[in-house]
Amino acid sequence: MDTKQIVNIDQVKQINMAAVYRLIDKHGPISRVQIAQSSQLAGASITKITRQLLGAGLIAEVSQQQSTGGRRATSLMSRPHFRLATVRLGRGILDLAIYDLTGKLYQKDCHRLAAQTQEQLIPELITYITEFLTAQQENSPIALALTLSGLVSPSNGSVIYAPYYELQNCPLGNILTEHFKLPTYVGNDTRAMALAEHYFGHSVDVSDSLLVSVHHGTSAGIIIDGQVFMHRNRDLAEIGHIQIDPLGERCHCGNVGCLETICSNPALLARARQLLIQGACSKLKSDDPVEVLYQLATQGDELCEMLVRHAARALGKTLASVINLLNPQAILISGEICLAQSVVFEEIHKSLAHQALPSFTQQLEIRAAHYQHNPTMGGLALIKRAMLNGELLMQLIEQQSH
Repeated sequence: MDTKQIVNIDQVKQINMAAVYRLIDKHGPISRVQIAQSSQLAGASITKITRQLLGAGLIAEVSQQQSTGGRRATSLMSRPHFRLATVRLGRGILDLAIYDLTGKLYQKDCHRLAAQTQEQLIPELITYITEFLTAQQENSPIALALTLSGLVSPSNGSVIYAPYYELQNCPLGNILTEHFKLPTYVGNDTRAMALAEHYFGHSVDVSDSLLVSVHHGTSAGIIIDGQVFMHRNRDLAEIGHIQIDPLGERCHCGNVGCLETICSNPALLARARQLLIQGACSKLKSDDPVEVLYQLATQGDELCEMLVRHAARALGKTLASVINLLNPQAILISGEICLAQSVVFEEIHKSLAHQALPSFTQQLEIRAAHYQHNPTMGGLALIKRAMLNGELLMQLIEQQSH
């Protein structure tokens, strides 16, 4: 048997295993007969796969279903008890958490980071994660996931580019896997949060959605048919670098007038301070954080409202183009910008009314994201995806067999 044939057999095993697990996870309690009918797999295959899943503790026989005759059918359900470690690497801050597969939080921690370069970051990162995991004696995790802002290779968890820590072609996934001896997943934070909203948050009821994150930068995650939209396993949706104003401010990407230079938090604050220096009248003080600016925008402060409406119009213009391309069912907005939701959403709807196809916006919903203050949920979504696509399932079953 050649290597290619072996690989194909392994792929088929993973696909079938994942199909059965997804049915149990989504529709449980469910009988083996119902699984066979829905998956179109042979009864013998269902029996073998469920035996392996039961042996690894991934599912459980939980009840007896009423049958029409003969032996009563046994129901199966997924077991969410496994603990999962998730890490969000932010700008000078590290959030850590322990969840189960349902999204229940068991433990969390947070640290300020001194590191500013790759050489400084890796040892500090490993130290804090080690301390956190060592303290989880009763919640020992089966997998680890880390999310961060930047370009990440989804296939191997290598960070292609993350400017804040000067990461470039850093094999972070391999580093963490080798050190902690755990299945490890590394991904872009916004794309991962879009997936978290689909699994657990405000887009669970739709299969196609867009999450727009407005924080220090502006980014997006696209979900199509329940999956993060990628091209040849590469990241997409850097909407923050779509040009809005050809005569605008210079962006760190090298372009001029990017969306990020208009509606990101630093851009908004910089413009506000500039106008205050020029004598603009406002309750906003030059050292106030962006949260105050957004709150004042909803309280009749003319300067703050003008700035927020301008940023929202730029965001709406960008979203109109994305809608015309992808026709999503829902758009979720994340970030401090949601503190001025009434103003922001009004301007977005106005922009869409003039620039998006009416047939694409008739049933479109604009929503605030559910996970505004849970940055580690993105890592949980990466692990959940690895369970549902069979990748982590196969590793756990292999570990159990040894």
